[in-house]
Amino acid sequence: MLKEIETLRRSAVPLILTVIALAGATAATGVAAETHEEVAAEMTTLLRSARLVISDNQALINDADIGDKALSADKVLATARENYKKAAGKPLSTPAPGSLSARAQKAMLDSISEVMVKNQALINEKGKGFKGFLPAVFARQVAECFTTKMGGLIAVKLTAPKELIRNRANRPDEWEHAVFQQQFAKADYVKGKAFSQTVGDSFRYMIPEYYGATCLQCHGEARGERDITGGMKEGMKLGDLGGAISLSIKQSAK
Repeated sequence: MLKEIETLRRSAVPLILTVIALAGATAATGVAAETHEEVAAEMTTLLRSARLVISDNQALINDADIGDKALSADKVLATARENYKKAAGKPLSTPAPGSLSARAQKAMLDSISEVMVKNQALINEKGKGFKGFLPAVFARQVAECFTTKMGGLIAVKLTAPKELIRNRANRPDEWEHAVFQQQFAKADYVKGKAFSQTVGDSFRYMIPEYYGATCLQCHGEARGERDITGGMKEGMKLGDLGGAISLSIKQSAK
């Protein structure tokens, strides 16, 4: 767990520092301090912080001998906030009421809560081992719920290089594919650094993700073997590029 938190912290801190610098610069010029970069950094870090809770509790979730896992929505939210603080080096922000940041933060927290409530019966089913409630499944459900709540202003999804896609709903679009190929795959690309760009009427943001120890249970060696989900292992190694969280914000969003 400590290693995964440290990885999350290392990738989040440069983003948060960049956001602080941008906020300071905009405040000095009289422009609103809240930026799309800030919202994107906070939302992706919060989603990853919540997903880490599910990752750290996989053995508990899949324990057939235990009924109530005491993994309530409130418990996950509280631990996600702790993970966020460790990753970002500061607590979750308290944005101005009605701001885009406030609406996005509420939508993400509500989505995490709703996904946990929806899956409680599955998580607590006694006598059943593997339940399929994986970190990736949790994150995908949260992302879909969040995107719906934001009504098209902000969309977030999990994606991966085309050769690693298992769920077709996660396949990268043209821009995401280009970022994988032209940015994240480069030998000199700074590991964990997010990439952002304005494309048409949207601010687009992607943060790369790398295989951790728990991920390799399904995606590691030996290539071609069946994993616990029934999928084929890809033979990946610790630290290999495995995917990304992709977020887009309409330029008109305020």
